[in-house]
Amino acid sequence: MPTRSPEPAESRFPPTPGAASGGAWLTLTDPLAGYLLASAGFSWLCIDEQHGGAGPADTAALIGAATAATAGSGPAAEVLVRVPWNRPEHIGRALDSGARGVIVPMVDSAAEAADAAAACRYPPRGRRSWGPSRTGYAVPGAGLVSESNDRVLCLVMIETPAALDRVEEIAAVPGVDGIFVGPFDLSIALGRPVDDVLADGAPDAPLPRIIAACRAAGVVAGAYAGSVERAATLRERGFDLLAVASDTELLQSAARAAATEAAGRLV
Repeated sequence: MPTRSPEPAESRFPPTPGAASGGAWLTLTDPLAGYLLASAGFSWLCIDEQHGGAGPADTAALIGAATAATAGSGPAAEVLVRVPWNRPEHIGRALDSGARGVIVPMVDSAAEAADAAAACRYPPRGRRSWGPSRTGYAVPGAGLVSESNDRVLCLVMIETPAALDRVEEIAAVPGVDGIFVGPFDLSIALGRPVDDVLADGAPDAPLPRIIAACRAAGVVAGAYAGSVERAATLRERGFDLLAVASDTELLQSAARAAATEAAGRLV
């Protein structure tokens, strides 16, 4: 079995504004993929239920595999879930399965952000229903409820012009722990190439505006990068929580590199 790599100096979890935290994106459903990525040294993983293959049963298995990969070998790779939509049943099920937090897509207003935050937390701070499958039949005492409410992370996605127009209001919603940018969806919605959006450093440009809103609200700024190079660009912009690679991209790039090397040497 692979062993956990040393934790990168610039990789931290839970994320805090201003400190970099590098993670990986999971779209495959095989628990072995989760085990391998969790043991590689990333601070966090995100299981993608919106555009990846995982359903609720897959998510529970992937979280279990990630937990097993780091048990007793240092800081664990925490698991986030990008839920399919901003619905309490999706958010609650992901958290019940043991996720540390959720990334909620297509949040366009402060009201929608407040709905996501409420679905993440038990009363009186929210409307989450008790029933975490990963804690067995634990009695939901005040201490456990309070600890869960404090520990969970609610990250909402900015992916549309409407959300961008209201990003300051969204970032300031109580219970929202961070903004997570989908740069590809945002670039499509804005009608601009993604690299153009990434390169635009004007104060009123999309990414600097999102960073400014997060800093003003004291919350984390996250983004999907998909490559170390793009992650470095986003880090320069001020983003903290960065998805630097995905399982499918890593598999494909490694396979292509091996095939190319083999074609050149096995003659």
